[in-house]
Amino acid sequence: MRSELRIGILGAARIAPASVIKPAERNREVVVAAVAARDRARAERFARKHGIPQVYDSYRALIDAPDLDAVYIPLPNGLHGRWTRAAVQAGKHVLCEKPFTANAAEAAEIAALASASDRVVMEAFHYRYHPLISAAEQIIASGELGTLRRVEAALCFPLPKFSDIRYDYALAGGALMDAGCYAVHMARVLGGETPEVIGAQAKLREPQIDRAMIAELRFPSGHTGHIQCSMWSADVLRVGATVIGERGRMRLVNPVLPHLGHLLTVRSQGGRRVRRFGHRASYDYQLDAFAAAVLRGEPVATGPSDAVHTMTVIDAIYRTAGLPLRQPS
Repeated sequence: MRSELRIGILGAARIAPASVIKPAERNREVVVAAVAARDRARAERFARKHGIPQVYDSYRALIDAPDLDAVYIPLPNGLHGRWTRAAVQAGKHVLCEKPFTANAAEAAEIAALASASDRVVMEAFHYRYHPLISAAEQIIASGELGTLRRVEAALCFPLPKFSDIRYDYALAGGALMDAGCYAVHMARVLGGETPEVIGAQAKLREPQIDRAMIAELRFPSGHTGHIQCSMWSADVLRVGATVIGERGRMRLVNPVLPHLGHLLTVRSQGGRRVRRFGHRASYDYQLDAFAAAVLRGEPVATGPSDAVHTMTVIDAIYRTAGLPLRQPS
């Protein structure tokens, strides 16, 4: 068993410092050892700024590097499946940014590939590893809220730069893919099951690209759900989740980026209480979990099979809203 996890980053992405580079500096088991970008000069600037020792000319060269154990993939959505597949086939462990793939069929293909290997493949829903979510799950499981009646989740933020790749259909963009994947995943986690989609409505930026989306859900056990997301709408900023049971209600304020400030509020027969869980970054908890899975075989909460369920709901929302599924780039 190795005592150190050496990670290479595909692409000099803006999210990489917060998601992997800074957390690795605080984790003695992890080293960010390399970066590759389509533009070598950009990769070299990125490497100098962040103290990364090795730069590769191509994604393929980094994936094939024998001294790397794992690859972090923060590329555009439509490229996630292609490079996760290539990394697993090259014998690398993978931490892939959300959404895991362009659609559910591609997610199922990658899940089968990962299952046939001994590699750790993990979708980077970092919020899932924060104590806030663990506490919420424990409250639901305890029965304090009673039988679940409804779960609501939302992630709305403004992205007025319409040339951003997140609005690009060719790169599997759209509000549901970029923001809504969090809301869908939270609804699944807090609802305890994978729901069916019974209604969906999109607001469009372009004919194939949603700038906002709402969807109504129904879970197998009978409770209902609602997700809302946007990158440009009247709901400028909304980040939260609510779980309603027959005997109580729980509200999560900012579960997506809890290290920037969060609350867990419970109202039940026992009264009202508020909890907080410190300021340690959710990305740090995520990297801890990834390292523990690779180095010690510990399980992960956001593996490929979990991603298949999330992408299945996302596909169903797009179909119900009358929009085409996203496709690999």
